[in-house]
Order: sequence, then structure tokens, then C-alpha cells
Amino acid sequence: QVHVVESGGGVVQAGGSLRLSCAASGRTPFSSYCMGWFRQAPGKEREFVAAITQSDGRTYYEDSVKGRFTISRDNAKDTVYLQMSSLKPEDTAVYFCAASGLSSTNSALAAMLRDLKEYDYWGQGTQVTVSS
Repeated sequence: QVHVVESGGGVVQAGGSLRLSCAASGRTPFSSYCMGWFRQAPGKEREFVAAITQSDGRTYYEDSVKGRFTISRDNAKDTVYLQMSSLKPEDTAVYFCAASGLSSTNSALAAMLRDLKEYDYWGQGTQVTVSS
């Protein structure tokens, strides 16, 4: 079991930056999990934003955030981050952190990490609001 808690959300003007953090705790080492960020805007389905593998740090991004968002992790601190820059009003959503037990050697990993069903543990989310 892994408990994840997001923080760092808030209100920012378009073009601004925010850094989200996700702290994980539990019996299984944090370094055993791939970590992902998803978001859900009002009236829309939850969608993939970014993911990172356990130790080699391979990253994957949804097309609309490439070049603006950066996912990273610090396994010594059991924390994953999402640095968001050049924010747009359409980035407004509740952002969720999630942990997946998928193996980093899985040949279909890139596709699977985009699927919220592949994640075992979820945080409660943190609101990000980008004003125009």
C-alpha cells in the first residue's frame, strides 16, 4: 500500500509557473513505482499529463504539455514533482498524483503509463487555476 499526497496547487496568471509535489509513503519502497500525474477539468474526464519510471527516470508527456511541464522524482525524499511553466487557462484542473506497479522493462510501458487504469494508488488532488 502507498499513500500519496499532492501539494503546491494554487492560482496563477497565464504565462506563470507552479511546481506540484507528491509525497509518497508506505511499506513498499517509493523507488519501486512508476509515478504519474493526471488532471481533471470540470465536466471532463481525467487525462494523462506526465509519467516517470522508477530509477532510470524515463519520462513521458501528453502532447499539449511537452516543452512546458517537467516531471522529476527524488527517490531519497520519496517525492515526485511536476514543474509547470508557461501555464495556460486550459491547464486549469485538479491535478492528481498516482503510483503504478508497472515494471520499467515492460515493452508497452509508454502506452500503459498513459492509462489511468494502470495506476494502483491515487492522491486526493490539488487544484490549479490559471487566470487569463
